[in-house]
This record gives sequence, C-alpha cells and structure tokens, in this order.
Amino acid sequence: MFTIGEFSRLSHVSSRMLRHYDAIGLLRPAHTGAENGYRYYDAAQLPILLQIENLKSYGFTLAQITELLTLPREELVQRIHCRRLKAYEELHGFRKTLRRMEDEIVKMEGKSMVQDKYHVIVMNTPPQRVFGIRRKVSIGGIHDLFQELKEEIGKRGLKRAGATQLIYLGEEFSYENMEVEAQVQVSGEHPEIQELPDQLCVATTHMGPYERVKDAYDAICSWLSEHPEYQVSGPGIERYIKDEESVSDPEELETGVLFPVTKAE
Repeated sequence: MFTIGEFSRLSHVSSRMLRHYDAIGLLRPAHTGAENGYRYYDAAQLPILLQIENLKSYGFTLAQITELLTLPREELVQRIHCRRLKAYEELHGFRKTLRRMEDEIVKMEGKSMVQDKYHVIVMNTPPQRVFGIRRKVSIGGIHDLFQELKEEIGKRGLKRAGATQLIYLGEEFSYENMEVEAQVQVSGEHPEIQELPDQLCVATTHMGPYERVKDAYDAICSWLSEHPEYQVSGPGIERYIKDEESVSDPEELETGVLFPVTKAE
C-alpha cells in the first residue's frame, strides 16, 4: 500500500488531483483509514491512473473517461481512433487560424514577419539521380505535368526514390507560359536518367499550402539583398519534400525553395 503522497510521487499526479478523482468516483483509494481518513493506494492502481492521464492528454473529459474505463479493449480502441480523427480536424483548424494570424501580422509589420518565419540557409545539395520531363506550361498545368511524370517513370520501369522537384528554366516567371522541368529522384537504370552533381544553394522551407509559397521567395530575396557576396547562378528549384501524395492535409505540405549560388572570393 502507498500513502497518497507516495502514490503522487510515483505517478507524478498531484495529491489534489488524486483527491478530486476520488471525489468524482474516477479512481478511489484501495483503502481509507476508518479513524484518520487517510487514503491508501495499491500498486495495481498505477496502470489505471496512467490510463486516466493518457486519456486526459488525448482530450477526453473526466466524465468521458469514467465511461471509457469500463469499456472492452476493442471498443476503447475505437473511441480513441475517433478522438484521433477529431484531433486532426482541430489541428487543421488551429493551423488555419495560425496562418490567418501570420497574414495579419505581415500586413501590420511588413517583411519583418516573413524574415522571422523563414530560416534561410546556405547548403550543399547532395548529388541526385533524376528522371525529368521538360515542358512549357501554365501555372495551372503543373499538377498534370507531375501526373505525366509519374506515368513516364512507370513506362520505363523506374521507381520513385525521393522527392519530386520543379526547375524553373525560363528567363522570367509567367503564369501563362513558362518553361519548366518536372523531376523525380529514381532508382533503376535507364539512359534518360540524369546525374545531377551537388551544388551550393541558398534555401528555405515553406510549410503549408502552396498558395503562400511566394513568402519563401520573398525571404530568400531579402536574405540575398543582405548578403551580396552570394550571386544566383542557376534556375530556381521547388523541391516537394512532403507533397500531396504523402500528406492528408495541405497544412502538412513542405516545399523547399532553392537557388544555386556562387560566393565571391
């Protein structure tokens, strides 16, 4: 038997909370002294208390937990699964709210918020084996371009082995007609595979829907203006670290924005 203080130290749950659990019938002591009213707990109650704390951390109310503790394991798992799906919905709502807050701050503070949001680095990208297709497309045709890329690697017996990326090859950006190359890292052998060497790049990562990826470009432009020793030496690259095929929510997308650079001696 453990006193309430000992049980509290073992479980890292306060004595006040243990008394509250007792008062609402969620977890009663194994024994209560008839003369002094002291509460005593059994070691077998530690797993029950751990389960209560876990269920609380999942977002269940104490009233719900009282019922959940009585359920068969299979039904309890189903309830936790439903709560998990609900948590994803709440997370999506929080992310959208955070993005609106960030947009509002950008409007009020200008570019300082953009610079704080994006961590711009200089990095050497590793060598890559990629298969690519080059086209002139509108901004709305990029999704179809990557679908075509997926079909083409299948026709050649290749397998995707890493991230997809888009190389902007035109002299200027155009929503209607721009030359790009869609690439994907692949495994397998084929004469059309390109061996890309490592290269020095200035880079940052955009988290969330692609519609706001321009903020990442703004952050890189601001960084380059503050570091004139670096000069852009090649076309811009969007690397889809987490793309639509690997996430269930646009807020989870991760897009790397990179520009090859040279550094003045």
